[in-house]
Amino acid sequence: MLPEVLDALRARPSAVLQAPPGAGKTTRVPLALLDAPWLAGQRIVMLEPRRLAARAAAQRMARTLDERVGETVGYRVRRDARVSPQTRIEVITEGILTRLLQSDPGLDGVGCVIFDEFHERSLAADLGLALTLDVARALRDDLRVLVMSATLDGARVSALLSEATGQPSPLVTSHGRTFPVATHYLGGGDPRDPRPTWRTTAERVVHAVQRALRDEPGSVLAFLPGAGEIRRAQDLLRASNLPSDVIVAPLFGVLDQRAQDEAIAPAPPGTRKVVLATPIAESSLTIDGVRVVVDCGYARAPRFSPRSGMTSLETVRISRASADQRRGRAGRTEPGVCYRLWSRLDQEHLAPFSSPEIADADLAPLALELAVWGVTDAASLPWLDAPSPAALAQASALLHQLDAVDRHGAATAHGRAMARLGLHPRLAHLLVRGVALDLGATACAVAAVLGERDPVRTNGPATADADLRLRLDLLARGPSAPLPSGHRVDRGVLHRIRAEADHLKRTLGVRAETVDPEAAGLLVAFAYPDRIAQRVTPENRFRLRTGHAAALSHDQVLSDSPYLAVASLDERQGAAKIFAAAPLALDDLDEHFADHLATLDLVRWDSGARRVIAQRHVQLGALVVREGPLDRPEPEAVTSALLDGIREHGLDVLPWTKEARRVQARLQFLHHQRPAEWRDMSDGALLRRLEPWLAPYLVGHRRFEDLRSLNLVDLLLAPLDWPRR
Repeated sequence: MLPEVLDALRARPSAVLQAPPGAGKTTRVPLALLDAPWLAGQRIVMLEPRRLAARAAAQRMARTLDERVGETVGYRVRRDARVSPQTRIEVITEGILTRLLQSDPGLDGVGCVIFDEFHERSLAADLGLALTLDVARALRDDLRVLVMSATLDGARVSALLSEATGQPSPLVTSHGRTFPVATHYLGGGDPRDPRPTWRTTAERVVHAVQRALRDEPGSVLAFLPGAGEIRRAQDLLRASNLPSDVIVAPLFGVLDQRAQDEAIAPAPPGTRKVVLATPIAESSLTIDGVRVVVDCGYARAPRFSPRSGMTSLETVRISRASADQRRGRAGRTEPGVCYRLWSRLDQEHLAPFSSPEIADADLAPLALELAVWGVTDAASLPWLDAPSPAALAQASALLHQLDAVDRHGAATAHGRAMARLGLHPRLAHLLVRGVALDLGATACAVAAVLGERDPVRTNGPATADADLRLRLDLLARGPSAPLPSGHRVDRGVLHRIRAEADHLKRTLGVRAETVDPEAAGLLVAFAYPDRIAQRVTPENRFRLRTGHAAALSHDQVLSDSPYLAVASLDERQGAAKIFAAAPLALDDLDEHFADHLATLDLVRWDSGARRVIAQRHVQLGALVVREGPLDRPEPEAVTSALLDGIREHGLDVLPWTKEARRVQARLQFLHHQRPAEWRDMSDGALLRRLEPWLAPYLVGHRRFEDLRSLNLVDLLLAPLDWPRR
């Protein structure tokens, strides 16, 4: 494998490496490239899709060199970096590359960019590759680009690199030194399982783990969709009288670094491990001692809804490529076994590859980075899968609402300040505006709360109180802060929120400590201007700026708030359920959203009052935030509204006299005798022609009572010349 990669990059600016799990791509390739003549002492930057994998890869390479991390090999991830002036290989996460490119488009001092585990196809990875290839073709013909994966459509990637660089991009394939893995399909029902059909995912995984512990030696790596299933499986295993030599270790993204390191460390002598993991363990990690994999076959995937503007995590079937990745974990160091909790038939129907995040994600972060890069036409960049123009247009509309781009789509100074934070544009806008208003500490606290799971739990099925001020109070006062009855605090989540708030304060240079919970509504409105909501009847009901309905669960403090800034809600039909919000003052709308307010003069017929109503509405989208009488409405608008009332109620509202009806009858008789010369003057025909014969006489009138002054005989005869009269 290594000679072919070295030869490929010696002669060409890019290459693709396909090699199975355990082949040593992540740790052997960067070290082998260090002495390449074309590198000329420059750095290698290698992207890993996950922080845990980035740290682990750097540590393993440093051990190979008998050095400490931060010397020849270092890493940079969010809130953690171990690099020095001597560092030649930097293992970074994908968002770090975007910041590096935006701050230094020429990638000064970087000779090679490696995209590891590219099959995961995150939005940041696709963007990073597109921008790197743009640099390679426009500024750096000496820059090398290497894309690596075990399960990847290598031919497609090779074609993309070849087209972008203008030179053939070799596809290097290696079979590595993997060990055989026996695969068992349990989806048809295990005859030893008395209840194979109704088990939850956690129960089914636990059952397979127990079987593996009975039948196989070595440690077990079990894949579950998310942290919730991992906790349930962990509780079930601990309650099942496990052998004393078995250690159960969870492994998911929000665990602290020490817990993650303990999960991937070798089991102590005389013991073996059961590691319960999300897809975080699918790539780039070798967990020593694991020779058995239990795979539930599911994963969490982000799905963006254009209707609600929300991204939610959905549990989806994994692809065949992901299943192969997971299975390969069992054969990294010795022959292994894989238990798949689906059938052989199900295996045949799995999608070949996972859907790229760019196809389903919220594209606002991507759109902001493109604007800062100076690209107004995304199609001009080299993409493996181009972003949807419709989704990009919606993202750009949001960025314009956040003042991040101008009407031409170019990044504003405010947008560039937002992009430097590396956060979702909504949260970045909240922070930049909050700091400008001397609400920095509160803005950091609100952004940290919105970016993390809810720290408030309920003891039963009831929905937690939606008031965000409650979370800010918890952050300020700690777990001892009073909570509504039936509520409790997740201390781990609260600790992560506090750490993130502190990190944001350091990043923004915020020294203030005081958090003002009453400012939460304004700050949330900055982040979610499309989710400003106004209370309507019945109780607990609100109308969003977009016109959609939303509702709070019963007995919520926020139910009495005239306005809310909503941070989280679901997508149910009818009234969406509000999960997190804060009260918003009307004065704040006037002061901070004046550019979003529209004045609408409304003149209409009111059937109940039987008169024309003239009002001036100040609106925020579908919300009427202020209304009052319109003193001088346009006369044409008043006349049109009065005509609407006459159409609704019929011509009987006019002051008909006997003489007027006789004149109408004569005119109608003449129409029947000579229809080509005399118009139809029936009530129906007159209603259809209200504007030409009646409208000129309605100026100054607003009510039916005002019509008593009309002389209908004159109005009926007015269109006739003197002989016809």
